[in-house]
Parts: sequence; C-alpha cells; structure tokens
Amino acid sequence: MTIAITGATGQLGRLVIDRLKAQIPAERIVALVRSPEKAGDLGVAAKAFDYSQPDQLAPALEGVDTLLLISSSEVGQRAVQHRNVIEAAQQAKTGRIVYTSLLHADRSTLDLAVEHRETEAALAASGLPVTILRNGWYTENYTGSIPAALAGGALIGSAGDGRIASAARADYAEAAVAALLSEDHAGRTYELAGDTAWTLADLAAEISRQTGRDIGYTDLPAADYAAALTEAGLPEELAQAIAGWDVAASEGALFDDSRQLSALIGHATTPLARSVETALA
Repeated sequence: MTIAITGATGQLGRLVIDRLKAQIPAERIVALVRSPEKAGDLGVAAKAFDYSQPDQLAPALEGVDTLLLISSSEVGQRAVQHRNVIEAAQQAKTGRIVYTSLLHADRSTLDLAVEHRETEAALAASGLPVTILRNGWYTENYTGSIPAALAGGALIGSAGDGRIASAARADYAEAAVAALLSEDHAGRTYELAGDTAWTLADLAAEISRQTGRDIGYTDLPAADYAAALTEAGLPEELAQAIAGWDVAASEGALFDDSRQLSALIGHATTPLARSVETALA
C-alpha cells in the first residue's frame, strides 16, 4: 500500500511522515509538495503537487492507495484547490482519501468552516472511500502568543470564558497516521479535540506558574484585540480573522468533550502544561 501526504513540508505533514516512517517502510510513502527540492530531508520520495495546478495532480497520484489531504493554507482558495485534488484522485483511482477538516465543521460558527463544509460535500459526492478528521485547534495556535504575553505582562484575547479543547499538533499527526494505516476508518468522521478544555485565563495562569511571573489574561472587545495584533505587525485581515476566531471560541466553537482523539491515538492528548513547557523551552 502506498500512502501519499499533501502539504508534506508543512508542520503537520512533517510530523505525519516522521510517524509513518516509524511504522511502515519509507518506500511506501510519497510526499506531495509544491517544491520537491525542499523535501529532501523527509527521507521519502517527493513529487510536485500544487493544489492550484490541476494538470499536475492526477499523474502525481498514480499508484497511490491512500491519500492524506491536508487542508490548504490558502484560506479563500481552499474549496477550489481541494476539489482539484479530489477530481485528480478520482482520475487516478486513489483507494481512499483522509481529509483534515475542522472541528464540528457541519455546524461550526468559525468562518473557516465554510470551505471545509464545501470540501466535505465534494468528498461525499466523489464516490471515493473517505475518512474525515475534523481537527480542533492546535494548542500551538495559542502558545505561540507566550513571548508577547511575557513581553507585555499579560495575555490578551477576545475568547472570554470560552473553553478551548485543543491538542498538540503531534496528537493530530498521530490521529492521521492511525486513520491512514487502517481501512477500518473508511466512511468515518471523527471530531478530534483535546481531552481537557481550558480558557485563556487558564493559559495565563499556567504561564505564570511555569515562569514565576504574574501574567494575567485581559479580555478585549474583538476590534481592540484586532487593533493590538495589527499594531504588533500582523496584516489587518489576519488580525481581524484571529479576533473573530476568539469570539467564536467564546461561544463554544472550539469545545468538544467526546475524547475521540485520545481514543483514536490510544493515549491521552498532550496536556496544556506540557505544551506551555515546550513553548517556553
């Protein structure tokens, strides 16, 4: 069985390949990337694969039994790009697609959910066996703010008391590997999230505990949070998106307590304290 991974040089893709190599021969793994010359350190065969170049895709998928379609990073272009990949998989007669979607994509209020819903619909209409991994938030999405919190003396956001059931990126990579290696997951949709939900106040408290600093959480109106992010150097559109995601988190969009992720990977998800420790290191 040949397994191919799109976006293989991205953060998630690299983790998936590392974990796959520990379980199956590297010769059975194919990295699908825009620039194969940047994939030399992966230790597997690499093929050119640009979501926006339809003519390039089907030939790259020849002989692939299972495809991990890691969602594109280009928000606003994802639905079209993903359809290109799905159509190419149909042409190449790919055996199964495993897709990284979004937690509760069918009902999520996150603006990111729209393109995931469209992709899930395209997958359902493709006639191919599919496994949907609805990934929750990566803890790294928030621990990346630790340096700014330490510099400013406070963690800021707009998530209020919203509970965030995040998990480490490595946990989601393990889930992808589990789904890729067993046909038993065909036709299944998994809501993947961390075992223990936390609030941004909890994150601030954990930062304080580990650093010995008094770092509180300051909840801001979305417009003020976006303005602060823009002032810190983020593009205005991205800053507004991040603030909007926090507002959605305050309404429960990032919460799930089904523990399907830990069940799929066979152990507890990475606790917040360990992710903070890793970020501080």
